[in-house]
Amino acid sequence: MKLIDVAQLAGVDISTASRVLRGESMQRIREETRGRILASARQLNYAPNELARGLRTARSKTFGIVVPQLDNPVFSTAIEGAELSARRHGYSLLIAHRESGATDSVYQRLAHGNRVDGLLVASLDDQALLKPELDATNVPFVLLNRKLAGVAHCVVLDSRAAAEIAVDHLVSLGHRRIAHLAGRPGGFNAGERLAGYRAALRRHGIRFDARLVAVAGYTAEGGAAAMRSLLPQRPTAVLGATLVSAAGAMMVLHEARLQIPADISVIGLHDALVATMLYPPLTTVRMPTGRMGELATDLLVALTGQQRVKAVAPLPPDGLVIRASTGPVAD
Repeated sequence: MKLIDVAQLAGVDISTASRVLRGESMQRIREETRGRILASARQLNYAPNELARGLRTARSKTFGIVVPQLDNPVFSTAIEGAELSARRHGYSLLIAHRESGATDSVYQRLAHGNRVDGLLVASLDDQALLKPELDATNVPFVLLNRKLAGVAHCVVLDSRAAAEIAVDHLVSLGHRRIAHLAGRPGGFNAGERLAGYRAALRRHGIRFDARLVAVAGYTAEGGAAAMRSLLPQRPTAVLGATLVSAAGAMMVLHEARLQIPADISVIGLHDALVATMLYPPLTTVRMPTGRMGELATDLLVALTGQQRVKAVAPLPPDGLVIRASTGPVAD
């Protein structure tokens, strides 16, 4: 059905029907006429042509979301939350993948080739590389789970609190030689998680030992390599900065014929279905990654509408999920 059909059924001109269906405020139109137009649109199953409207208003009603890993459940859950919010606001979502350190112009492609109205960005790139690229797009953007100097619009998880919860749990089981599979050096979240790990140790009177920290990054392979380097230090428990790095550590522990948790306990930050599929099922600190994607998209909608927005406070962890990978320290 076309707009002219709605106007004819309602007995009004096309411009009046168009303005009512766009939700514009019209002082001179009677409520009875407005209701008649809306009822006519429902009767005819009329849906506005968003593409044509976008061409008239230079808006595409589309956002782009860029993530560094498509196989990481943290990012897939964030995408789900972003898509939920985008759909609620009448937007579509384009998903793009860009690995850390890549030199392709994915932000420019989305902003200018696909004409997105704004960008949601989860990136592991250095600030010196990332910020100039985003500024050059000339579209609003919101960062997911990281902060950049000079960038006000971001939605982050409270990774420091999550690491503290994990260490508190391990200490409650009697562990004191707790290793940490750290994230990328210099990264915002890696720094927050390491700070939380150290703060919890200090609070429990446990001396920080740099030999019990190894860089794992954000992959299972990195977690496995880091765990191999830590085995000679004989930790009784290990905290993975991510779910996938903890899973990589568990593979190495199985290879070494160490029993989990009898010989060593393992805990990871973030939770997903895969945590229940590991052997034994992995204890985690659950984080609101879906909510992060949703709030970031709400914020981007406000920015594209040139509304005044407030900073979003770090989102606290959803809580500890105890499974079979953690247990009391061996006597």
